[in-house]
Amino acid sequence: MSEPGANLCLMRAPIMPESGRVAGIVTTAELTAAGFSDDRIKTLARRGDLHMVCRGAYADGSRARELLVLAGGKQLLRVAAAVAVTGPCAVASHESAAYLHSIDLLDAPDAAVLTCPQRRNWHARAGIRLHVADMPAEHVTTVVGLPVTTPARTVIDLARALTFREGVVAADSALHRKLVTKPGLATVLASSKRWPGVRRAAAVIDFADGLAESPLESIARVAFSDCGLPPPELQVWLGGTVEPVGRVDFYWRQYRTIAEVDGAGKYADPGRARAQLRRDSMLRDDGFEVVHFTWPQITQTPEQVAASIRKAFRRGTRNAAAGIAKAG
Repeated sequence: MSEPGANLCLMRAPIMPESGRVAGIVTTAELTAAGFSDDRIKTLARRGDLHMVCRGAYADGSRARELLVLAGGKQLLRVAAAVAVTGPCAVASHESAAYLHSIDLLDAPDAAVLTCPQRRNWHARAGIRLHVADMPAEHVTTVVGLPVTTPARTVIDLARALTFREGVVAADSALHRKLVTKPGLATVLASSKRWPGVRRAAAVIDFADGLAESPLESIARVAFSDCGLPPPELQVWLGGTVEPVGRVDFYWRQYRTIAEVDGAGKYADPGRARAQLRRDSMLRDDGFEVVHFTWPQITQTPEQVAASIRKAFRRGTRNAAAGIAKAG
């Protein structure tokens, strides 16, 4: 056998020809079956020819290093390695599938999440969370060569397993990116109607709205509902006699009230901040009430945000009544 450390390409053919795995990931069992001793594997890892992704799985060192400098590269390696060590039944699911499909989550996953139709000789491994559930062929697709739940199955799994708010963030994101449709989500839900969490998933589907453009907008909608506010219209163009002044995040037409979310970088650019103030002034001149809130405010003190919006409702109602009386 030729020197395996001299050129890792020479290793790949006898180990897993045409495997298609991300970064040439190979399991320890596969290396051992190909004739590599534990000492030899450790030597290759120390030299950087192999990169240990998790216990029991290694990647080609140079290809792993290329991935690790990319955003999300570490997570991709972790999911790919988890699939390899778990076995052919494993499918990336839940938070890991959301990552692969670019579906927004409130929190980054702390482990690779997989689903298998049955627990075959499974031994718990650090960094891998395994679900056991039916996996019909129509619920599985591939992303970068990895088996992964379809976007619709992913949203349903998340909506069943996570909180309502977290489920809405994922469902809104998938709808906004046109990865799923509500009828498609309903079809997947119908096929899993006896599974835990399906009632919450059904509520998430009913509430979800693809017009929400960010997790902040999604959690704001949930907060509005929890605080008893009526549902707003989303992404509405308002103001101006010739052309609209701008598109607003939330609008309560009956109360002529607008709510806008302020992301972390919204006012970092002074020019952008001045443009926002001008826009607010123009909207108020046209008779609209404008309320702004931030991520900390809507997540930590949602009732205060709701109270500000209710005050705007009262002002908007009075102003509308005064306008009607003046016109009359």
